[in-house]
Amino acid sequence: MPTLLERNRTLTRFGLRLLGLGLSAVVVLALAACATPPPPESSPLDSRSPAGLLLGQTTGGFPSLASLMRQVTPAVVNISVESKVQDDDHPFMRDPEFRRFLDRIGVEAPEIDPNERRKSMGSGVIVDAANGYVMTNNHLLKDATKIIVTLKDRRTFRARRIGSDTSTDVAILKIPPIDVRPLRLGNSDRLEVGDFVIAIGNPFGLGQTVTMGIVSAVGRSGVAGSRLGELIQTDASINPGNSGGPLISLAGEVVGINTALIGPSGGNVGIGFAVPSNRARAALRSVTANR
Repeated sequence: MPTLLERNRTLTRFGLRLLGLGLSAVVVLALAACATPPPPESSPLDSRSPAGLLLGQTTGGFPSLASLMRQVTPAVVNISVESKVQDDDHPFMRDPEFRRFLDRIGVEAPEIDPNERRKSMGSGVIVDAANGYVMTNNHLLKDATKIIVTLKDRRTFRARRIGSDTSTDVAILKIPPIDVRPLRLGNSDRLEVGDFVIAIGNPFGLGQTVTMGIVSAVGRSGVAGSRLGELIQTDASINPGNSGGPLISLAGEVVGINTALIGPSGGNVGIGFAVPSNRARAALRSVTANR
């Protein structure tokens, strides 16, 4: 039979072993707590939160504006305009002596069509789908004889201008009622320098294009001889063909109608301008008030 001293030694060794196992477990748990957790399978943004709804989620777990674009781009249209520009004859053709000279040498004077056909491209935004109202720039429709509106899904409609407001360069077109969710005009008075904005349009006739930037300035005047009043300045890429397209906030609201740019070659250099949505809304109400 083991003596009392031997039993105490055995218990002591057993206790030390348990203590060693306990310390090992504590170390393992501590290391696990300090380790970097694996990346989540979905976006870290809660899809139920406003940020999660806005930015959406991708399989890679990165924030994206794709879900916002899926909601707003169907209401942005491409506009094709055909117009006739009065073109005077060459001064030689109006000179009777020159015509007699051509007769003497047996050369028939060329017949010049004074109506030169011109085609231009621009953009617009559906603001009332039930009535088929499309907002765009007035300058885009100058001398227009034919206006074609093309939706993102490639449906095309012959449009007619129902009115315009030259002080804001806003015009309203009418197409048949369509099953597209129109975009809401936001409150442009709330814009601040540094707010993110998105420009959607048809630059150089390439088709619907999305660019992003910030509000560079508000209340900018002196553009286009100051005839357009105070404008929103943005560095979102705006090029010929973007005219009439919307400037959209990250809430999916139209805060401006893109209308002008400054560039030495007519292209984007990071200085574009939009008519504030509050002024565009007033123009819309004025044009459609009696309809």
